[in-house]
Amino acid sequence: MPDITLTTLVVLCLAAGAAGWVDAVVGGGGLLLLPALLLGLPHLPAAQILGTNKAVAIVGTSGAAVTYARKAPVKVGTAVRIGLAALAGSMTGAFFAAGISSEVLRPVIMVVLLAVAAFVMLRPQFGRAAGDGVPPQVTRARRITAIVLVGGGIGLYDGLFGPGTGTFLVLALTAVLHLDLVTASATAKIVNVCTNAGALAMFAYQGNVLWQLAALMAVFNLAGGLLGARMALRKGSEFVRGVLLVVVFSLVAKLGFDQWQS
Repeated sequence: MPDITLTTLVVLCLAAGAAGWVDAVVGGGGLLLLPALLLGLPHLPAAQILGTNKAVAIVGTSGAAVTYARKAPVKVGTAVRIGLAALAGSMTGAFFAAGISSEVLRPVIMVVLLAVAAFVMLRPQFGRAAGDGVPPQVTRARRITAIVLVGGGIGLYDGLFGPGTGTFLVLALTAVLHLDLVTASATAKIVNVCTNAGALAMFAYQGNVLWQLAALMAVFNLAGGLLGARMALRKGSEFVRGVLLVVVFSLVAKLGFDQWQS
């Protein structure tokens, strides 16, 4: 455990809980958790911050994934296949990340996110469940597209850049597999568990995880994740849609601030 004040520890735990809630509902919990760690532990190497972040996040994500899998009509096998492709993509992205400037990527991602927000607002039916609540059947070609493009492509983005990966997963799964937003969130959580597990294994192997701090924060992250998943299941796609828009605009604001600061 690093030498930190009680106030900082409380703030980090609260941030972990809030991040777990946001991540369970629609993805994007890293927008809260990672900056909180960077601000609260400014003297630690970046690798230890990232490793501790993954150790915390995987607990809340796993709890949310289990909650969703029990109550949402998610196809676990399909989700795991997409997750394995995302794991391979993120490893590839991380390999090439050193040669790509984030200053170049930020404006592109901001434009994409603003287009996504406009689409979601102008298409109120996007991500709503079918009238009978039964997920529509999708073709084998769409499943392959989800594995290769959604899993591999967004995994590659996660390795290269990272912010908003969970949100992109929810949006892409909704569009490609015709899922409602609740089921897409459930599937995204399983994919996130796969990618987080791979990253955490590498950070742990390198000795870049603060296990004591991560264990304490993970308790709050798990509580937030379970609460978020249950709220999303109870309130439905309209609730998830609203949170999605808030997260998208928050991500645009953060990327814009980072671009302005650089």
